Amino acid sequence: MRWLKPLAIGALCLTVAACTTSPTGRQRLTLVSDAQLDQMGAQAFEQYQQERPMVGGATQRYVQCVADALVRALPPEQRQSQNWQIRVFKAEDANAFALPGGYMGVHTGLLEVARNQDQLAAVIGHEITHVLARHANERVSTQTATQLGLSVLSSAAGLEGAGGEQIMGALGMGAQYGILMPFSRSHESEADELGLYLMAEAGFDPRASLALWDNMSAQGGAQPPAWLSSHPSHGQRSQALQARMGDALSRYERARQAGRTPSCSRS
Repeated sequence: MRWLKPLAIGALCLTVAACTTSPTGRQRLTLVSDAQLDQMGAQAFEQYQQERPMVGGATQRYVQCVADALVRALPPEQRQSQNWQIRVFKAEDANAFALPGGYMGVHTGLLEVARNQDQLAAVIGHEITHVLARHANERVSTQTATQLGLSVLSSAAGLEGAGGEQIMGALGMGAQYGILMPFSRSHESEADELGLYLMAEAGFDPRASLALWDNMSAQGGAQPPAWLSSHPSHGQRSQALQARMGDALSRYERARQAGRTPSCSRS
């Protein structure tokens, strides 16, 4: 739809002071204070722990070991900038998440797909870089700017009554698929890239990221078209990772030579 680009540009113009650059050089919008988001992340993590059963013992130690090795590989300012915590939750789906502030969760179902420490490091490294790249801030800011743009458009065009509501519903759907989801896909691709380099710099074999997505593809059913999904397809992710594998392997070799050889056991 032709209106999407002017809408996005108009929202950005209203908040140009909040435009920043992502770690990969992509322009982004960050309207919310990191302190506010970190507080929200802490509250959400606490609630998640209260509502879902957690798994301790050897499983928690294993996941913690992988996370600790990745965090140690971060530059000091990034390592100290978040309250890094990770918990394992009993759930069958192969999922992991990260919240502002460095709060992370791994579902036990993921451990059936991420079959060794290197594959698990690919997932946790991905989640860590979501936090460091401030993707939550950008996501919230983009949604806010989009809603503002739709509100302005509604008022300017006099879209009122039942007919107007129907048109605004269609416009909202267009904004969802035309603005918000592409931002989410760009976040996932960025976290894949940065997470690949982080796992390599921590001493985990980056080639395991490709094996992980093979496992995901073997386990998963039909996926929605990539343009209708908040995530790139498995094939797209594997291709992008493969394109960066040479650089990642060089980082991996340097890490191993520097003595970064993590050994995390599930037992």
